[in-house]
Amino acid sequence: MIYLGWILAVLAVVVLLIAALGVYRLTDALSRQHAATKAATLGISLFSVGLMAYAAASDWGAGWSLRLLALLVFLVLTLPLASHALARAAVHESSD
Repeated sequence: MIYLGWILAVLAVVVLLIAALGVYRLTDALSRQHAATKAATLGISLFSVGLMAYAAASDWGAGWSLRLLALLVFLVLTLPLASHALARAAVHESSD
């Protein structure tokens, strides 16, 4: 179970590095925003699940898993809204 946590955490870091490369390489604001928010959601989700697996296998207690689950739910609910607001602002800025 500890190894599953480490594997998910490393996979999350790889996803976030690819997203950072996408933000660096893509040309317009909407493409950058898409790369950043979609990969951030996946990366943070993988990292949180990996830490939950690590916490379950170690003696951290159930409190850490509940905190990570709350963080994951909060981010999954708010990241799409933030992405939508940024996209609307970018479209509004480009139309002026």
